[in-house]
Order: sequence, then structure tokens, then C-alpha cells
Amino acid sequence: MPNRKPIVVVGSINLDLVATSENIPAIGETVIGTDFQIHPGGKGANQAVAIARLGYPVRMIGKLGSDAFGVQLRDHLNETGVDLAGVGTCDGSSGVAVILVSGKGENSIVVAPGANAKLTPQDLFDNLAAIREAGMVLAQLEIPLETVECLSDICARENVPLVLDPAPATKLPQKVIEQVAWFTPNETEAAFYGTEKDNQRVSGLPADVAEMLLGKGCRGVVLKMGSNGSYLASQTGLRESVPAFIVNAVDTTAAGDAFNGAFAVGLMLGKSPRESAVFAAAVAAVSVTRIGAQPSMPTMVEVESFISSYSANHS
Repeated sequence: MPNRKPIVVVGSINLDLVATSENIPAIGETVIGTDFQIHPGGKGANQAVAIARLGYPVRMIGKLGSDAFGVQLRDHLNETGVDLAGVGTCDGSSGVAVILVSGKGENSIVVAPGANAKLTPQDLFDNLAAIREAGMVLAQLEIPLETVECLSDICARENVPLVLDPAPATKLPQKVIEQVAWFTPNETEAAFYGTEKDNQRVSGLPADVAEMLLGKGCRGVVLKMGSNGSYLASQTGLRESVPAFIVNAVDTTAAGDAFNGAFAVGLMLGKSPRESAVFAAAVAAVSVTRIGAQPSMPTMVEVESFISSYSANHS
């Protein structure tokens, strides 16, 4: 019987202000947009919603502001089925992300943390029972680093696997890198962590990048490469390339979050790391064919239908 312990997501909750134009403007340039939409976002909330949409129990630990955005974001997360007992409210603004999307589906993002910057280690201790009961914990770097460090220590002490999405990339303490069960950078983030300490030059091949990260103490690595798929490696000898599903992308916002949430669900449902990565690739593929972060997250039925139809058309 698959382990149904909840997944706990510790991370950011934002409102995304999304403007679409043919091209993302250069510095000093003004372009006319073709569309504007407001969506709930934040890497933490995105991953929590990805999990909830797949029908798996998920709890969130985070912070919202006392503004109207906070009320809107809380209502939305409640509607998606995310357990919000661990989400507090503080004075001030909620997190906001300003996102520019090009006609090719590329994006450029500025995040104003707001309440997310007020998520403290004390909030983790206040929700210690939820972390202890978790089958897995997911975190990102849109919350204070000291909170991520504390979470890493708690998960290590309680023997709960921690999946860290190191975005936006920032220097991490060595013990955090060593305590994380799965380190899931994209190519840009992997390059940052590969060179921040010793400036060594790496070929750029996924296998070489993963070996370098393992050499820095990572226990497990999932290198996310968008349309080029993913590469998995671990200290126990795992080395696997997983191809991406080929789709027409309209908005890549939160594709990495869709992947991370689905990868965790796959592992909790008893799938192997490779099977979980294939499943996660399918979830991410469906998400990029839709506009928005959380609105793009598919249900389990939609993912299974996509995989089945994709296999039939590419066999």
C-alpha cells in the first residue's frame, strides 16, 4: 500500500502579475503588451497546488500579508485543497511577482517577497508536528535562508526527506547541501552551485554537472533541463537520463514547480526515482501548454490521459 503521509511544502506564496508581449523588453525599452492576467503563484504555493491537483494530501507552511492579496491567495489555496493550518498572517503586503512572458513562452520575473520574508524558524517550530508527520518536505529559496537552514536541521533530525529547489540560486551552507535528500536545480542554478566555491570548469554535460554536485556533498540530484529533459544521480549509484515530452509551450512559468511537486508525489506513491521523474516530466509538459502558474497544474486524470495519448502518438 503506498505511503499516504502528507507532503509538507515550506515556501513562498505570491500573487503573480503576468504581462504578455511579443518580446521581453530590453533595459530602457517599452513594448506594447498583448495580454495581462493576475494569477496566484509563489514557488512554494505552486508546488503545493501541483501536489493537491494530483490528489495527494499536502500541507503548507508559509506567510501571507494583511492586504487584500493575502485574503485572495488564502481563499484560492483553500479551494485547491491545500491544508493551510501552517500558513500565518502578518502585517504588511503579501508576496508579489511581476512576470513578463514572450510570444515564445519565455519569461522574466521580479519577485517582491513581502510576507514571505517574515517566515521564521519559529514558524517551523510552531508547526513541528506537521513536519514530523510528513512523508516528505519540499522547500525553495524564496524564503529567508535561516529558515531553510532550520528546516534542513529539523528534517535531518526527524529523518524526513527534504527536496530543495535552489531557486533563486544563493550561496548555501555546506550542511544544507549534505542534508537535502534531493537537490533539484535547473541548468542556470546548477552552474551557480558548480562554480561558486572553486571556479572549476565543467563540460556542461548533465552527467558531469551532476557528478560535480555529488562531489560537493549532494545525496541526490535532479538536474532539470526544460525541453532537454532531466538527469538523475545519487550517492547510491543512480545515473539516469529522462527525456522531456515534446509539446508546444505557451508559458513555461512554474514548469519547474510542477516537476518538483509531481516528483515528490511519484516517490510517495512508491515509484522509483526514474519513474517519478518521467511522471514529473509529463506533469510539467501539460503545465507549459497552459497560461499561468497554479492554473496550469494538471489533475492526475489529465496526466494519465496525456501519457496514454502521447505514447499512442509517438510509438
